[in-house]
Amino acid sequence: MLSNSSKYAIKAVLYLAINSNEEKKVTVKDISTPINVPQAYIAKLLQELVKADIISSTRGPKGGFYLNEVNKNQPVINILNVIDGEKRLTSCMLSLEKCKEEKPCPLHNILSPSRKKITHLLHLKSIKDLATEVQLGNAFLPL
Repeated sequence: MLSNSSKYAIKAVLYLAINSNEEKKVTVKDISTPINVPQAYIAKLLQELVKADIISSTRGPKGGFYLNEVNKNQPVINILNVIDGEKRLTSCMLSLEKCKEEKPCPLHNILSPSRKKITHLLHLKSIKDLATEVQLGNAFLPL
């Protein structure tokens, strides 16, 4: 359901939420090792997220990526929408172009309610919410 790019982006954003702020920026190198993603790959994803104002960055010797409070309060769904597009979570699981409510594929009616619930929950949960769960030890992320 989630692409590898989205998974990597979520891990990177959560790393930033826990390990950065406006005074403490993090480099691509600092992020790539703990989340086990090649530097070039994660750099590309982070640039997309900067362009969409989901994360922040500054250039220069003391530059890097970070999350401010506005960034942290964004819903997780925004990360997925930037990386994969809004259709990723709603597209047909069998990749049938004509699959829709009126003309469902064999899996549509089984999966549609779950997908709608997942999408709704991803709208409700903020980046900060997920980071807090990791910090409290209620969720695991190698950081």
